[in-house]
Amino acid sequence: MDRLTEMEAFATVVDQGGFTDAAKKMGISKSAVSKHVSSLEARLGARLLNRTTRRVSPTEIGLAYYDRARRVLNDAGEADALVTSMQSAPSGLLRISVATDFGVNHLSPVLGEFLSEFPDITVNMVLNNRYVELISEGFDMAVRIGELEDSTLRARKLTDTTKRMIASPSYFQRFGRPQRIDDLNEHKLLHYSNQSSGNVWKVTAPSGEKRQVRTAGWLSVNDGQSLLNACIAGLGIAYLPSYLYADAMKQGLVEDAIPDLPVETQGIYAVYPPGRFTQPKVRAFIDFLVHAFAEKGPHDW
Repeated sequence: MDRLTEMEAFATVVDQGGFTDAAKKMGISKSAVSKHVSSLEARLGARLLNRTTRRVSPTEIGLAYYDRARRVLNDAGEADALVTSMQSAPSGLLRISVATDFGVNHLSPVLGEFLSEFPDITVNMVLNNRYVELISEGFDMAVRIGELEDSTLRARKLTDTTKRMIASPSYFQRFGRPQRIDDLNEHKLLHYSNQSSGNVWKVTAPSGEKRQVRTAGWLSVNDGQSLLNACIAGLGIAYLPSYLYADAMKQGLVEDAIPDLPVETQGIYAVYPPGRFTQPKVRAFIDFLVHAFAEKGPHDW
């Protein structure tokens, strides 16, 4: 007889407390359930159930076997569900969390193509500039930039971006150009207010030494695009990723503040909750993003 069927019959008898209810649950006859359990006991050479006229209960050995058998049956059920899920067309509501500046400038423009390709998926994209708890806040995935803090999440790299200190030509004409990191103490810095470290820049010196820069400026704001706009307007030096400043630099609106410094590179990742398998809608969107950003970064934005 099939080993899994024997296990299922035995486990169902334990779950239901008897052969009659187990037979109803499995949709087979009571005698068939009894035959499966007897075959299992004969094969194992052990009595797994105590049988009386009123009730059926597992023996000590039967209880230990039940725990392992139930795990095997659950795993088998998940394996079947996985195959079914992976063969089904992606569908349903997909909730995405993404930083405002990246979402507006780079995710929104490609969403139309994704939705055309997968018409059974609806997207709810939430733009914010705070750290989101995916599971507790009900998100299917997020796009995150830089070092990943939550090691429990699964992640797939989409591309890279660089990070530079930039300012407008008008700013340099008015305040001069810094030649080294220490010169930043005499300049106006534009800060991103949502950073956990506060108004502190972590930069790498030409020697490879990690330095911290803490200098006040005219503006702190929780939006990267607003910082870029302020930078173009000549309000100060900003420390921004290339996916934001690339076009402005090509147009000559901003320039590298200290060209001799090593260029910082940051990864851009799709992150999603851990699990035995990835939902088709999440897998489809991540695959789409990998393709959409294949020719992007770290300098090509």
